[in-house]
This record gives sequence, structure tokens and C-alpha cells, in this order.
Amino acid sequence: MAPDTLSLDGKVAIVTGSGRENGIGAAIAFALSRNGASVVINYTSESSAPRAESVANKIQAAGGRAIVVKASVDTPEGANQLVQETLKGFKTDHIDILVNNAAVGFSLPTLETSQEQISFTFNVNVYGTIFLVQATVPHMPRGGRILNISSVSSKLGMETLPIYGASKAAIDSLTYVWAKEFGRSRGITVNSVAPGPVKTDLNASADPANAISKYLMDLTRAEERVGTAEDIADVILLLASGKSRWVTGQFISASGGITGQ
Repeated sequence: MAPDTLSLDGKVAIVTGSGRENGIGAAIAFALSRNGASVVINYTSESSAPRAESVANKIQAAGGRAIVVKASVDTPEGANQLVQETLKGFKTDHIDILVNNAAVGFSLPTLETSQEQISFTFNVNVYGTIFLVQATVPHMPRGGRILNISSVSSKLGMETLPIYGASKAAIDSLTYVWAKEFGRSRGITVNSVAPGPVKTDLNASADPANAISKYLMDLTRAEERVGTAEDIADVILLLASGKSRWVTGQFISASGGITGQ
């Protein structure tokens, strides 16, 4: 009898915000690709273009399939562009896996956060997720997977991340609604995966010497450390596979034991 696997052969995946080699998005793209998925590497700024190409090249060098698409997710036009270039780039009519990873945030108290910073956070984290779902779901077959990268800050009520935490809480709420909206009608599962602090070049707060990181590390149970991008990617891999068919509408804390509630 053949062993069970997490094979994603024949699947097509979009991972937003995946254009930085040591980021969570890139680690997710690597994990999905290693297991057979064709993956879109998405980035937004010209300065990230060489790094996005590097991520795709690494996947291709390992025998995987990857294309790079520059598109901003915070407008319907950008979301539709990303989806259409995915379909065209892989010569397919379907998208099986959507990982809403692109996000921004500011470590500021509420009274010191500007309107521009609030709008930017919600435009990318909330509107971007909604627009991508609207653009992708019509092309997603039964068995499709929507995976929203949340954060333990959505549950912890951290005064250092009030706006960011609120944006992620909105995504958690949408996740639960979408699980029924798209599950009963289309056979698609929808889950939130919530990292704690993860060390990347965009997340200085995950430095173990940082006060926020130290606070969160004190709450971990698995080990006294910050997470790695690979820790999160492996959780996404499981949820993207057929083995997760009966898991939907869930807030899954991928944080070494920081549950938030």
C-alpha cells in the first residue's frame, strides 16, 4: 500500500506577497512547489523585482514551476490582473490554492496612527484579501483552498499593534463566513493561519531582543524562540492538501502555542 502524501500535483497556487527570499510568502511558495504545485510569485514594488525573480529561479532550479507577477492586491484591477496573468502564464482555466499573505502594518498606538497609515493597512490587509477572493473564486474548482495569513495579534489585543490587529481580526471574521459561503456552494475550504513573531527582513519586531517579541516568546509552549518562515509554510502545506478536506472556518495559531484566547 502506498503511503499517504501531501501531493499537490496538478494544482495551481497564488501566493501574494511572496517576492522576498526569506519571507513567509516565499517559504510557502517553496513548500507548495516542492509538493507539485505550480506557483505564482507575487510582488508589488520595482525594488522587489530581482528578489521575486530569485524566488522563482530557486523553484525552477529544483524542478518546480513558477512565474512572477507584479500586481498590487489592494484594488479590484490589481487583483484581476494577478488572476488573469496566472491563468495565462500556466495556460490553465483554474486556480486551486489562494494564499492571502500580502500584508502591511505599523507598530503605533491608535492616537499616533495617521489616516494614511490606517487606510494603507486596511487597503492591503482587508480589501486586498476581499478583492483576491472575488477575482479567484470564480476560477476555483471544488476542493479549492483559500488560506488567509492572520496573526495572533488579532486575538491578543496588543496595544502596540491596534490597527494591524484589527485588520487581521476582520480577516478572521471573513474566513468564518466564507467557509460556509464557499463551502456549501462550491466545495472550497477557507482557513486563517496565525503566526506569532517570525523572523524576516520586514519584521524587525521578531528580533528576540525586541520587547514585543520577548513578550510573545514568553507565551510560547513548544520552544522559547521566534518562529521561522518554514514553520508557517508547513502548516499551509497541510491545509492546502487533500488531507485537510474537513478543516474549514478555523483560526489556526501557528505560533508555537500562542493561542490568543
